[in-house]
Amino acid sequence: MPLAPFALLAALMAAGWSPLHDFDRWVTARLHEAAHASPELTTAMTWLTNIFQPNVFRLASLILVIWLLRRGARRTAAWVTVTMIAGGALGALLKLLFTRARPEFPEPISWAAGYAFPSGHTLNAVLGVAVFALVFPRSWSLWLIPPLVAVTRVVLGVHWTTDVVAGLLLGATVLLATLRAFRPQPQPHPGSGTPVEVPTPPPPGRRNT
Repeated sequence: MPLAPFALLAALMAAGWSPLHDFDRWVTARLHEAAHASPELTTAMTWLTNIFQPNVFRLASLILVIWLLRRGARRTAAWVTVTMIAGGALGALLKLLFTRARPEFPEPISWAAGYAFPSGHTLNAVLGVAVFALVFPRSWSLWLIPPLVAVTRVVLGVHWTTDVVAGLLLGATVLLATLRAFRPQPQPHPGSGTPVEVPTPPPPGRRNT
């Protein structure tokens, strides 16, 4: 369960554990130097972080929910809705709880408002990718997007490394929690990409009556 490493990371960050903060500063400084030295890298990271921003995943998820409802997959539509809303709300609340400042540079490459921990871009990328990848199992390549988004946030100097790692872990935690609550098991019909809901089998040792 990714909740344990997330909780440990959050505790070490909040306690001001020196090795963790020294690591954050070192990585951020090196990537900031690399971004300044390569305008092409900065441009690519900026495009990617904007393309995969939270509102893009929220809009895409809304379209997915409407599509699922039109096909009668109400339980899966509810799972997608709860996953995106719960994850986004939890991320926002944790930012207010930890109030971690973002990196600051004399010559910043990019700028972002609000607190840093956990990364909202990374969290929403995990959730947004997950709902599509699990509804459409053949789209496994989507899983490359969250770590890519995480890298863009550190390269652009708007997040520490622990922020984006926390976003990945929190996204996985929310995903597992909602999957357990809803147990959606969408699978495609043979020869088509249309998802259908498969009833969850009863636990071993029990019979349907």
